[in-house]
Amino acid sequence: MKKSIALSIMCFVFSMSLSAQSSTEDHTNKVKTLDSTISTLYSVISGEKGQERDWELMKFLFHPDAKLIPSGKNKEGIYKARYMTPDDYITSSGKWLVQNGFFEKEIHRSVNTFGNITQVFSTYEAFKSETDKTPFMRGINSIQLLNDGKRWWIINIYWTQESKENPIPKAYLPNEQ
Repeated sequence: MKKSIALSIMCFVFSMSLSAQSSTEDHTNKVKTLDSTISTLYSVISGEKGQERDWELMKFLFHPDAKLIPSGKNKEGIYKARYMTPDDYITSSGKWLVQNGFFEKEIHRSVNTFGNITQVFSTYEAFKSETDKTPFMRGINSIQLLNDGKRWWIINIYWTQESKENPIPKAYLPNEQ
């Protein structure tokens, strides 16, 4: 009896290990290149109203010490930055994204790399549905990444939205605009 219980427990632990390993391997393919990492970042926060997001995949993109840093003017008109962990972002924005629908689409990218570090200025447009034609918001994500030789890690995302006083410079827009 004890042997069959021990064997059952070992089989369960082994199957859970394989399941976790398979999930990690699937996620690892999403961070092998700079393009796949950025593409996954945008896709993981995007979805129609009511569509749950893959928060485990989102957290997998980020280095354990990473920050998400939105910036903008406060009530007094002074620019401020707010520092969040990926978990803080999920807690503060996750429910809103699902309840309202949100698609963030990259429309231009500027990349600078030195050694194992890369800085990406990624211009985005935001929509409430993938079928929307006109964005309700635009801005620039400044994304710092590290390549550790095996994968890309997002170290920080620092962003601000476009405004009338702060339009996106032409250098960071697609050529056709």
